[in-house]
Amino acid sequence: MSFIKTQFPGLLVFEPKVLEDSRGYFFESYNQKLFSEGGIEINFVQDNQARSSFGVVRGLHFQKNPFAQTKLIRVLSGKIIDVAVDIRKNSPTHGRAYTILLSAENKRQLLVPKGFAHGYSVISEIAEVFYKCDEFYHKESEGGISWNDPALKIDWQIPVNRITVSEKDKQYDLLENTNHNFVFKD
Repeated sequence: MSFIKTQFPGLLVFEPKVLEDSRGYFFESYNQKLFSEGGIEINFVQDNQARSSFGVVRGLHFQKNPFAQTKLIRVLSGKIIDVAVDIRKNSPTHGRAYTILLSAENKRQLLVPKGFAHGYSVISEIAEVFYKCDEFYHKESEGGISWNDPALKIDWQIPVNRITVSEKDKQYDLLENTNHNFVFKD
Protein backbone atom coordinates (compact mmCIF):
# COMPACT_ATOMS: atom_id res chain seq x y z
CA MET A 1 0.00 0.00 0.00
CA SER A 2 1.43 3.39 -0.99
CA PHE A 3 1.16 6.38 1.34
CA ILE A 4 1.28 9.67 -0.52
CA LYS A 5 1.80 12.88 1.42
CA THR A 6 -0.15 15.94 0.39
CA GLN A 7 0.90 19.55 0.96
CA PHE A 8 -1.46 19.49 3.99
CA PRO A 9 0.32 18.21 7.14
CA GLY A 10 -1.17 14.86 8.18
CA LEU A 11 -3.50 14.51 5.18
CA LEU A 12 -2.52 11.36 3.26
CA VAL A 13 -3.67 9.55 0.13
CA PHE A 14 -3.49 5.77 0.08
CA GLU A 15 -3.12 3.80 -3.11
CA PRO A 16 -3.50 0.12 -2.34
CA LYS A 17 -1.67 -2.56 -4.26
CA VAL A 18 -4.34 -4.14 -6.46
CA LEU A 19 -3.91 -7.68 -7.76
CA GLU A 20 -5.91 -8.26 -10.93
CA ASP A 21 -6.43 -11.32 -13.09
CA SER A 22 -9.14 -12.92 -15.23
CA ARG A 23 -11.32 -13.47 -12.14
CA GLY A 24 -11.36 -9.82 -11.08
CA TYR A 25 -9.24 -8.11 -8.45
CA PHE A 26 -8.16 -8.27 -4.81
CA PHE A 27 -6.63 -5.67 -2.50
CA GLU A 28 -6.19 -5.01 1.19
CA SER A 29 -8.17 -1.87 1.93
CA TYR A 30 -6.73 -1.68 5.43
CA ASN A 31 -3.88 -3.51 7.13
CA GLN A 32 -2.90 -2.32 10.61
CA LYS A 33 0.64 -3.67 10.28
CA LEU A 34 1.28 -1.77 7.02
CA PHE A 35 -0.15 1.42 8.50
CA SER A 36 2.08 1.04 11.57
CA GLU A 37 5.12 0.48 9.37
CA GLY A 38 4.17 3.73 7.62
CA GLY A 39 4.18 5.54 10.97
CA ILE A 40 0.40 5.67 11.22
CA GLU A 41 -0.91 4.45 14.58
CA ILE A 42 -4.69 4.63 14.53
CA ASN A 43 -7.22 2.51 16.37
CA PHE A 44 -10.35 2.54 14.22
CA VAL A 45 -13.53 1.93 16.26
CA GLN A 46 -16.43 2.64 13.89
CA ASP A 47 -17.21 1.98 10.22
CA ASN A 48 -19.77 4.07 8.33
CA GLN A 49 -21.32 3.62 4.91
CA ALA A 50 -23.48 6.00 2.88
CA ARG A 51 -25.22 5.76 -0.48
CA SER A 52 -26.12 8.91 -2.38
CA SER A 53 -27.22 9.92 -5.84
CA PHE A 54 -25.74 12.40 -8.31
CA GLY A 55 -25.57 15.96 -7.04
CA VAL A 56 -25.60 15.19 -3.33
CA VAL A 57 -23.12 17.23 -1.30
CA ARG A 58 -22.44 15.96 2.21
CA GLY A 59 -20.52 18.16 4.62
CA LEU A 60 -18.43 19.88 5.59
CA HIS A 61 -18.45 18.03 8.93
CA PHE A 62 -16.23 17.60 11.99
CA GLN A 63 -16.48 16.66 15.65
CA LYS A 64 -14.89 18.94 18.25
CA ASN A 65 -12.23 17.69 20.66
CA PRO A 66 -12.13 15.49 22.67
CA PHE A 67 -14.39 13.56 20.27
CA ALA A 68 -12.63 14.60 17.05
CA GLN A 69 -12.35 11.88 14.42
CA THR A 70 -9.67 10.72 12.03
CA LYS A 71 -11.38 9.20 8.98
CA LEU A 72 -10.19 6.82 6.27
CA ILE A 73 -12.51 7.30 3.29
CA ARG A 74 -12.98 5.12 0.22
CA VAL A 75 -15.60 4.59 -2.47
CA LEU A 76 -17.23 1.19 -2.97
CA SER A 77 -19.18 2.16 -6.09
CA GLY A 78 -19.31 5.30 -8.20
CA LYS A 79 -17.25 8.50 -7.96
CA ILE A 80 -16.99 11.39 -5.53
CA ILE A 81 -15.06 14.60 -5.16
CA ASP A 82 -13.74 14.26 -1.63
CA VAL A 83 -12.91 17.46 0.25
CA ALA A 84 -10.89 18.08 3.42
CA VAL A 85 -10.61 21.61 4.83
CA ASP A 86 -7.81 22.36 7.29
CA ILE A 87 -9.41 24.19 10.21
CA ARG A 88 -6.47 23.87 12.63
CA LYS A 89 -5.42 27.30 13.90
CA ASN A 90 -1.73 28.06 13.15
CA SER A 91 -1.53 25.37 10.44
CA PRO A 92 0.41 26.37 7.32
CA THR A 93 -2.63 25.25 5.28
CA HIS A 94 -5.34 26.68 7.58
CA GLY A 95 -8.48 27.63 5.70
CA ARG A 96 -7.50 25.78 2.53
CA ALA A 97 -9.43 22.96 0.90
CA TYR A 98 -7.90 19.80 -0.53
CA THR A 99 -9.92 17.94 -3.17
CA ILE A 100 -9.40 14.53 -4.71
CA LEU A 101 -11.35 12.20 -6.97
CA LEU A 102 -12.09 8.96 -5.13
CA SER A 103 -13.78 6.18 -7.06
CA ALA A 104 -14.45 2.48 -7.07
CA GLU A 105 -12.23 2.37 -10.14
CA ASN A 106 -9.12 4.14 -8.78
CA LYS A 107 -9.48 2.57 -5.30
CA ARG A 108 -7.68 5.52 -3.69
CA GLN A 109 -8.41 6.34 -0.08
CA LEU A 110 -8.03 9.57 1.86
CA LEU A 111 -6.88 9.70 5.48
CA VAL A 112 -8.42 12.83 7.01
CA PRO A 113 -6.88 13.59 10.41
CA LYS A 114 -8.46 15.37 13.34
CA GLY A 115 -8.62 19.11 12.74
CA PHE A 116 -10.11 18.91 9.26
CA ALA A 117 -13.70 19.38 8.15
CA HIS A 118 -14.73 16.73 5.65
CA GLY A 119 -17.29 16.43 2.90
CA TYR A 120 -17.87 15.10 -0.59
CA SER A 121 -20.01 15.46 -3.69
CA VAL A 122 -21.37 12.61 -5.78
CA ILE A 123 -20.45 12.98 -9.44
CA SER A 124 -21.66 9.57 -10.66
CA GLU A 125 -25.27 8.37 -10.89
CA ILE A 126 -24.90 6.67 -7.49
CA ALA A 127 -21.99 6.40 -5.07
CA GLU A 128 -21.44 4.25 -2.02
CA VAL A 129 -18.90 5.66 0.40
CA PHE A 130 -17.30 3.71 3.23
CA TYR A 131 -15.17 5.23 5.97
CA LYS A 132 -13.46 4.16 9.14
CA CYS A 133 -13.36 6.44 12.21
CA ASP A 134 -11.08 6.37 15.23
CA GLU A 135 -13.72 7.89 17.55
CA PHE A 136 -17.39 7.12 17.99
CA TYR A 137 -20.07 9.50 16.72
CA HIS A 138 -20.89 12.08 19.43
CA LYS A 139 -23.86 14.26 18.49
CA GLU A 140 -23.12 17.01 21.03
CA SER A 141 -19.65 17.52 19.49
CA GLU A 142 -20.66 17.76 15.85
CA GLY A 143 -19.93 20.88 13.89
CA GLY A 144 -19.58 22.00 10.34
CA ILE A 145 -18.76 24.64 7.79
CA SER A 146 -20.96 25.91 4.99
CA TRP A 147 -20.47 23.74 1.91
CA ASN A 148 -20.50 26.86 -0.27
CA ASP A 149 -18.20 29.13 1.77
CA PRO A 150 -16.79 31.39 -0.97
CA ALA A 151 -13.44 31.71 0.83
CA LEU A 152 -12.82 27.96 0.35
CA LYS A 153 -13.30 28.06 -3.45
CA ILE A 154 -14.43 24.42 -3.61
CA ASP A 155 -15.38 23.10 -7.03
CA TRP A 156 -17.89 20.36 -6.23
CA GLN A 157 -18.04 19.56 -10.00
CA ILE A 158 -21.84 19.69 -10.02
CA PRO A 159 -24.02 22.35 -11.66
CA VAL A 160 -25.39 24.58 -8.88
CA ASN A 161 -28.99 23.85 -9.89
CA ARG A 162 -28.38 20.09 -9.43
CA ILE A 163 -26.81 20.25 -5.94
CA THR A 164 -28.73 18.60 -3.11
CA VAL A 165 -27.75 19.49 0.49
CA SER A 166 -29.40 18.37 3.74
CA GLU A 167 -31.28 20.92 5.84
CA LYS A 168 -28.72 20.45 8.62
CA ASP A 169 -25.79 21.15 6.28
CA LYS A 170 -27.53 24.29 5.00
CA GLN A 171 -27.38 25.74 8.54
CA TYR A 172 -23.60 25.71 8.91
CA ASP A 173 -21.76 29.03 8.95
CA LEU A 174 -18.69 30.24 7.08
CA LEU A 175 -15.32 28.98 8.32
CA GLU A 176 -14.39 32.40 9.71
CA ASN A 177 -17.44 32.25 12.02
CA THR A 178 -17.20 28.56 12.95
CA ASN A 179 -16.61 27.57 16.55
CA HIS A 180 -14.11 24.75 17.04
CA ASN A 181 -11.11 23.90 19.22
CA PHE A 182 -8.43 22.69 16.77
CA VAL A 183 -4.85 23.96 16.96
CA PHE A 184 -2.02 22.76 14.71
CA LYS A 185 0.86 21.07 16.50
CA ASP A 186 3.97 20.46 14.42
